[in-house]
Amino acid sequence: MAFHVLSRRNGLNYEFTPPQDASGCTFVCFNPLSGDKAMWEAGIGPVLVERGHGLLCWNLRGQAGSLFTPGAITPEAIVEDAISLTGKIDPPNAVFTGHSIGGLFAAQAVQAGASCRAMVLINTLRMADNRLKWINDALVRIAEVGGLDLLRDVYSPLLMNEQWLGEHRSEFLKDEDYLPLKAGDGAYDLLAAGRDADWNFDWSGLEMPVLNITGGQDRIFRDPAIIARLAATMADVEMLDYEDCGHMIPAERPGRLAGDLLRFAERAVS
Repeated sequence: MAFHVLSRRNGLNYEFTPPQDASGCTFVCFNPLSGDKAMWEAGIGPVLVERGHGLLCWNLRGQAGSLFTPGAITPEAIVEDAISLTGKIDPPNAVFTGHSIGGLFAAQAVQAGASCRAMVLINTLRMADNRLKWINDALVRIAEVGGLDLLRDVYSPLLMNEQWLGEHRSEFLKDEDYLPLKAGDGAYDLLAAGRDADWNFDWSGLEMPVLNITGGQDRIFRDPAIIARLAATMADVEMLDYEDCGHMIPAERPGRLAGDLLRFAERAVS
């Protein structure tokens, strides 16, 4: 584990594997708010590295091993942290790869001056509307009542694919008390920060090649009309649908995702 110091009590737990040579890409992975870099390191990273590419992933402030001070976790700070870390590492032939809101953070980092050769958006595209605000407020309220366990029990049927739900049902809805989260807990502060994310992003400003991947069984964030409308504004976008996946594609189909990342990188960074 490496550590990037942001300030006296703030820093990022990260891992960096450089590409084998100048022809390789570096997949720079942006977590969602409730994610962990282990998601990239487990089933996806080894495939990319074996093919000669690099991998840079980190945990956001408030996630495992990354330090934070109360009030330090904001959408703006998350983007600034990414710019700080990528500026330090300077990953060769960077392919920014964001899952869920991580894709928004990746795009905002580019807008703020970070450099990448290509971008991958995984279940990212959505619009700021009353429905999204309700969802984000509900996530925080559920965490206040029952923490992440209640959050997973409530939302997993809407986020995960049918096969996964059948295989993992016994791990959820336990006959145990839920443990609430509160302000000052990393997981809570991250969810709270999500309410302030600016989804009024101008996706037409992305001039690099973009791969947009959508899970057909995502029952919360997927809106085909909105996705199509936003994607149509991009200069160079490839659309890919995983009909047997929900929202958590990196966890649901890591092998397939790794293969599509390799294929896209070969086309986009050459």
